Amino acid sequence: MQGEPREGRIVVVGASLAGLRAAETLRDEGFVGSLTLIGDEPHPPYDRPPLSKQVLLGRVPADKTGLPRRRDVDAHWKLGVRATSLDPVGKRVLLADGEEVPFDRLLIATGTRARPWPNPAEAAMDGVFTLRTGEDAGRLVERLDAGPERVLVIGAGFTGSEIASACRERGLAVTVAERGPAPLVGALGGTLGALAAKLQRAHGVDLRCGVTVTALEGNGRLTGAQFSDGTRIDADVAVVALGAVRNTGWLAETGLAAGPRGVTCDAGCRAFDMYGIVTDDVFAAGDVARFPHPLFEYQLLSLEHWGNAVAQAEVAAHNMVNPGPRRRPHLTVPAFWSSQFGLNIKSVGVPTFSDQVVIAQGSLKDARLVAVYGYRGRVTAAVSVNQAKSLEYYQRLIETAAPFPPAPGAADQLDSRAPVPSDVPDPKMLSHGPTVALTGHLPDRRLTLVQPAR
Repeated sequence: MQGEPREGRIVVVGASLAGLRAAETLRDEGFVGSLTLIGDEPHPPYDRPPLSKQVLLGRVPADKTGLPRRRDVDAHWKLGVRATSLDPVGKRVLLADGEEVPFDRLLIATGTRARPWPNPAEAAMDGVFTLRTGEDAGRLVERLDAGPERVLVIGAGFTGSEIASACRERGLAVTVAERGPAPLVGALGGTLGALAAKLQRAHGVDLRCGVTVTALEGNGRLTGAQFSDGTRIDADVAVVALGAVRNTGWLAETGLAAGPRGVTCDAGCRAFDMYGIVTDDVFAAGDVARFPHPLFEYQLLSLEHWGNAVAQAEVAAHNMVNPGPRRRPHLTVPAFWSSQFGLNIKSVGVPTFSDQVVIAQGSLKDARLVAVYGYRGRVTAAVSVNQAKSLEYYQRLIETAAPFPPAPGAADQLDSRAPVPSDVPDPKMLSHGPTVALTGHLPDRRLTLVQPAR
């Protein structure tokens, strides 16, 4: 790119929440050049959180969750076509229809997709669903409206739990299979996971923890499932809720630091190449980005949060059209929310970045509380259950690295204030990253090679 950073050609790959907000910010910041948004879905940007809540309950049609526009973005929209590769030297995005889209600066905001059931033949059976897109939600609602005998939800993370909650609210029989010891344990740890398990069972869910689904049964149409403990159930609908896969496959062989955990970037959203050198014309934002956050010891975070997608897209767009000294870091404290089984759950910080947790306000017995998480003696996260008004206070504690456990003073604190282990997954046990080897010894001959998966 030559001349002013507010001129030239900017391409945004990913036309959902992060892509839209980035495009709006680019125009707000005075970008007057050519702006192109590329999305693999044929629809304008829409809101995904309602899909597992209001849409499944039949309160909002699946095709009525469009995102409101903050302004006219004056862009070229290429919807319904997938980006297949990137030429970072020639500065071109290659599309599935054969078109090549040139750019001066690129924003990668391709998000995630639902992790599919690992057996393709079983996944193709009638009655087996995932839930990520508006089409997914529309098909699932149609089947739930037909009144299935039993719904099997595979995975009890937030999406799986919300699906189970909606099914029970519809009066449908539900079995939830979770390989961990409790629902939500991967995100919130053992204490709130135990509360979630108790509430799911109280609402009539056939909750089976510590088991996996070993086979989906049927002959073209789902009839049941087998579990790792030797039991089986009859079911005519199964929803696979095994988490998300980051859409980075199209970036293979491009030299960018992109893999199963996302596109690694700096705090200013500039993508790294595979050598760890930051680029200055390729940026990343939203669910697909993996970035360091100083509040969490610069650990690289990949967040699938609505608020993070908006805030990071705004930072990326700002930095794309401003010179170095005017650029700013992405320092937003992560936050998310969920509604399930009559509970309103909200979180600030990163609960998995913790070694202890304490019930600082309310009580587990009443299912109305604030759980505060700590790591090495400082507050790193807080989760409220039907008590969101207190979260702003705890966000300030997170931002100021306040001591953990927090000082007493909440009038309605009822449970013991003794911290207990947070029982979150050990990040050291994760192994999604590529294995990398170095070649040669002379500085100008050293290369990084990605080793094949073993």
